[in-house]
Amino acid sequence: MSEALPSKFRWGVVVFAGTNCDLDTLHVAQDVLGQEARYVWHEETDLSDMDALVLPGGFAHGDYLRAGAVARFSPVMGAVREFADAGKPVLGICNGFQVLLEAGLLPGAMLRNRSQQFACKWVNLRVENPESPFFQGCETGALLRLPIAHGEGNYYADPEVLDEMRANGQIVLRYCDLSGMPSPEANPNGSLENIAGVSNAAGNVVGLMPHPERAAEPLLGSEDGRRLFESVARSFS
Repeated sequence: MSEALPSKFRWGVVVFAGTNCDLDTLHVAQDVLGQEARYVWHEETDLSDMDALVLPGGFAHGDYLRAGAVARFSPVMGAVREFADAGKPVLGICNGFQVLLEAGLLPGAMLRNRSQQFACKWVNLRVENPESPFFQGCETGALLRLPIAHGEGNYYADPEVLDEMRANGQIVLRYCDLSGMPSPEANPNGSLENIAGVSNAAGNVVGLMPHPERAAEPLLGSEDGRRLFESVARSFS
């Protein structure tokens, strides 16, 4: 994408006790994209100065009980729900995705990786819905290269929920091989149908297990993650 980004777009990076990818995410918004950004502590309830929210990765409140199960009760989550209900963009990355699932802002649930081991590596992803405001400029089947780092990334949804998601274009990313095939070998966690990212029915809330903030600069080995942040800024400005 060559057109300039809106300079006044404001990002909020939600921080829970145990979040550890907040600095990376703020860096992308401020230093890579050159936009405004600030941290949002989990006890805040006023998000009126924000244009977009990111729930970054980490281990919110230690991920006790299960990932995201405690964080969903934080005061900020009521404000996040209102923000999403107003049609504004919310991006959940890894643990942030898990929190959004627990809070009911995205369909489905997250199980432990099928291997029962923590997965930390680069993966290939296929864009399933280029109409999503989070993937503008991508074509159907476009490949992205992003890293993962999680122990509970095995996405699951009931068959009837999954059917509805397919019909609505809510499956936005799938793990795939270099040819774009979502094969079992390319699935790092046992996720149902190789699902790596989903959206809500309205399309303004997206969760994904891979880390786009860790692939937004050439020095990191990929700039593919930058495309998500740029797409949000352009789509919702």
